[in-house]
Amino acid sequence: MRIRALVAVVGLLLAAFAAQAWAVTQVKSMRLWRAPDNTRLVFDLSGPVQHSVFTLTAPDRLVIDINGATLGGPINPSTANTPITSVRAAQRTPTDLRVVVDLKKAVTPKSFVLAPNQQYGNRLVVDLYDQAADAAEASAPTPPPANVASTPALPVSPAKPDIKLPASPSGKRDIVVAIDAGHGGEDPGASGARGQHEKDITLQIAREVQRQINQEKGFRAELTRSGDYFIPLRGRTDIARKKGADLFVSIHADAAPSSAAFGASVFALSDRGATSETARWLADTENRSDLIGGAGNVSLDDKDRMLAGVLLDLSMTATLTSSLNVGQKVLSNIGRVTSLHKGRVEQAGFMVLKSPDIPSILVETGFISNAAEAVKLQSPEHQQALARSIRAGVKAFFEQNPPPGTYIAWLRDQGKIASSAQDHRVAPGESLSMIAVRYNVPIDTLRSANALKTDELKVGELLTIPPATTLAAQQ
Repeated sequence: MRIRALVAVVGLLLAAFAAQAWAVTQVKSMRLWRAPDNTRLVFDLSGPVQHSVFTLTAPDRLVIDINGATLGGPINPSTANTPITSVRAAQRTPTDLRVVVDLKKAVTPKSFVLAPNQQYGNRLVVDLYDQAADAAEASAPTPPPANVASTPALPVSPAKPDIKLPASPSGKRDIVVAIDAGHGGEDPGASGARGQHEKDITLQIAREVQRQINQEKGFRAELTRSGDYFIPLRGRTDIARKKGADLFVSIHADAAPSSAAFGASVFALSDRGATSETARWLADTENRSDLIGGAGNVSLDDKDRMLAGVLLDLSMTATLTSSLNVGQKVLSNIGRVTSLHKGRVEQAGFMVLKSPDIPSILVETGFISNAAEAVKLQSPEHQQALARSIRAGVKAFFEQNPPPGTYIAWLRDQGKIASSAQDHRVAPGESLSMIAVRYNVPIDTLRSANALKTDELKVGELLTIPPATTLAAQQ
């Protein structure tokens, strides 16, 4: 009887040891991305881990100890254009893994773990910042699932009142448009049936929008990201603010459970999102001292809480009005080159739109989950058409609402551009040439203003009629 009991105890102990060994997390792979100011390492894990990070000198190295883990696959990413020379790993104990990153120069590391999401399992993220100052501004953001607005992100740094903006030949500054390619790096966004990634399509479209806007005299487009790397949502508006942006346009590609969903959309911040964002800014002493209003002459720093709240709410209201205005112009132009999911600007609480001082819109260029639209979204011709639509909408908005001190405002003040464009709804029997003659606008200008690929018009279609003086202003 005692022997049987002893055998049972031993069996239980062996089972426990086996379960413990089986529970050790595996490091399945490591991915690497280079951003302008840092290099991100992402370790894909089969489960949760504990970890620690420290640096060594002579030579410079970074040591990552991952407790409760074993190496389950090779770690050999390309380290080109990074401060890393090599990455090696070895077991310190049967359940503790040490990863050593050999460096060309010293870096400042930041590390954090991420729980599983729709795209990935458990992950350990290590950011290697080139400068200590950049690391000091960073927190531990969680990469967002596709099109989710409530993800933790970087704190917004105070705006700089002495931003120097490039001037046009007239001595007046350019209107600056920040173009934000959604997702990036280890956050691929939505995926298509043929393996298309939203992050790739949005970057291609964003680059084309930048190219086209930069062809317009008096305008300058800046990208929030220029490559395949991750930027937290609030960090994107922070970049736009540092570049002195007058408008923020975030480019995305939608996804839906039904593969039949199709069409482009434009979003602005919801009223509820604006209210909660105002409260968040007022609760943050750093944000309270941020400049609002875009002109750099209204500060909350010396205002009591009630007055600061009123000023910030007024700024948010004005920004929302502008966002809806420019959003409708962009949507109308996009509707001329592709199907629309909704015929009006929608409002939602997207985190990336929450900037009190910069009008912001989010453009869903189509449904990547729809096989036909995914193919179109990858087409350079369709990307160019979408970019023309966005450019036309942005241009029309700023010709009506040019920021003071800009080249476009100077043109309007000089009488070289009208203060507003007109809308014309196509009636039965009307042609593009007839409408051009009626409004004394060259037909080429009418095509460009409306991003028209052909001269065929639909009855009821809404056209933007640029001022007759626009052509003279461009010459």
